[in-house]
Amino acid sequence: MEGMIERYSLRSNYQISRVIKGGWQLSDGHSQEISSDPVADMFAFLERGIYTFDCADIYTGVEAMIGEFIAANKKRSSPFAVRVHTKYVPDYDQLGSLTKADVEAIIDRSLLRLNLERLDMVQFHWWNYSAPGTVEAAMWLKELQQAGKIELLSTTNFNTDRTRDILNAGVELATTQVQYSLLDPRPEKALLSLCAEHNMHLLCYGTLAGGFLSERWLDQPEPKAFSNRSLIKYKLMIDEVGGWDLFQSLLKVLNRIAEKHGVTIASVASNWVLAQAQVAAVIIGSRNAAHVDRYKEVFALQMDDHDRDAINNVKAQMSIPADDVFDLERDKNGAHGSIMKYNLNAE
Repeated sequence: MEGMIERYSLRSNYQISRVIKGGWQLSDGHSQEISSDPVADMFAFLERGIYTFDCADIYTGVEAMIGEFIAANKKRSSPFAVRVHTKYVPDYDQLGSLTKADVEAIIDRSLLRLNLERLDMVQFHWWNYSAPGTVEAAMWLKELQQAGKIELLSTTNFNTDRTRDILNAGVELATTQVQYSLLDPRPEKALLSLCAEHNMHLLCYGTLAGGFLSERWLDQPEPKAFSNRSLIKYKLMIDEVGGWDLFQSLLKVLNRIAEKHGVTIASVASNWVLAQAQVAAVIIGSRNAAHVDRYKEVFALQMDDHDRDAINNVKAQMSIPADDVFDLERDKNGAHGSIMKYNLNAE
């Protein structure tokens, strides 16, 4: 499949593209750089073999935008196959008092917004482990799955222990969506092993660290201000693993590999993540279709042992955060948690 977008089977009857078009960057208030015709952009991705799309109930405006795209696709004489993965993210202030009716209302709203009769995948998130009801909410989602409203259930940003709690309750999880990149190896601590035990697969965001893993930042001075929350988020992770100088060392290695193979730094970084155990796909947060043709590079690239050793040598110098997946981000008063927005379903 050299030069093509690979596919991955999550279940025997459920395939996805190994590059997923993310939706966070399209949400209201995130960026002023999105396309004037996002639906046309979605078709551009689809025509290149990227037929899986990621969104969320709390990505303001994005489910409805994808719903327009799905409606337009249905009108084609030969509609494309499309997979849409959304999320269920109950508001922080509602945790501990949720009812099944509350959960079902959000799922029904996603169905309506997305123009679907059944949601392909719902990825469940829970902001605060101290609030009771996590497993109960997951069980309600399972009941909605059994009622035919959801095909696959998954989680997003759950650590290993809390993922295990849901699995032990009898909820089958197809995937977990987590941040995983050369700058954030936290899933390697324990989550990858749990996924291997339960036929779960990783959908990885942050693979390019909001664009930091690109030629744009090579040999650049450390920035002091940022235009959006995404760059703040990933700069914090650069600080966690060793700081700007070590980050520059990584970029230099990635750039040498990229030049050797005639690809981009982004393609090297994505290729590395896709080669890791249990990884099904990477989620690319493109604001438009300007670089859609580059994604085939990710699969054409064949790194050799020298390339991988060079990457691992830098990676070995990094300081992996002490906590598990997304635990840093759960502290609302900490640097990582303070940039989050917690009650978007109520808006």
